[in-house]
Amino acid sequence: MDANSGIPQELSAAALFGIDYVRERLAGKKLAVLTGAGMSTDSGIPDYRGQGKTRQHPMTFDVFMGSFEAQQRYWARSYVGWSRISNAKPNEGHFALAHAEQSGTVQYLITQNVDGLHSAAGSKQVFELHGRLDRVRCMGCGKVFARTDIDVMLQELNPNVVKDQKIEFTPDGDAEIEATADFKIPYCPTCRGTLKPDVTFFGESVDAPLVERCMAAVDAADALLVAGTSLQVNSGMRFVRRALKANHPVVIVNVGPTKADEFALAKIEANTSLALGRLLNG
Repeated sequence: MDANSGIPQELSAAALFGIDYVRERLAGKKLAVLTGAGMSTDSGIPDYRGQGKTRQHPMTFDVFMGSFEAQQRYWARSYVGWSRISNAKPNEGHFALAHAEQSGTVQYLITQNVDGLHSAAGSKQVFELHGRLDRVRCMGCGKVFARTDIDVMLQELNPNVVKDQKIEFTPDGDAEIEATADFKIPYCPTCRGTLKPDVTFFGESVDAPLVERCMAAVDAADALLVAGTSLQVNSGMRFVRRALKANHPVVIVNVGPTKADEFALAKIEANTSLALGRLLNG
């Protein structure tokens, strides 16, 4: 077990047995995959519900849009924490899914993550349910900017802010700091509108057509593989319900309990970066 993450770094006998069982039961089946924050912990991006986490829920959409102070706080934290996301590299779990797509085992990949690591690993059929942190959208004119361009703007506006790499980071790419009252935030260079990361905040609705495409992907597959998510929020759990309604088997790979354990054909208690290669690619 890794002393820092609390995540087992080798497969247990029970996990190996579960993997062999699932491989036999799902042989020849086409998979839809749903992934969450646990996929990226071995890439250096923390999850929300890991051991020892005390952080409160992330900022909500209404709070962000409701005040300058909230936007100031978000961008100050994001400016410091963005480097953790931008420097992260795919791990073996991401590569295993990409390889399984290339071989035809994985048909569709639905991710709740906003780090872009599935695409970086080579996966093509990726539905990014909650958007991506490497994009920023103007809430006025709708124009989309690269996060790297916004980072340049933030640096020019706040030349004295130091990016301390020892600060605790979050899956959102922000950092556990208190914003200073004089931190300056950027506005849209086109219309001076409010800039927001192109991700779905808590309390914000996921794009309905995108959800329908994800549902269709679950329907089109023969089984659903859930990897690295506890399924505590409905945005992920609804796909499990959809698979069960279609009588598709559900397999879960996750460290710790999930909301769907009782419904799964098998629950493999294992680190996704260790288990997915053996499960999908032999």
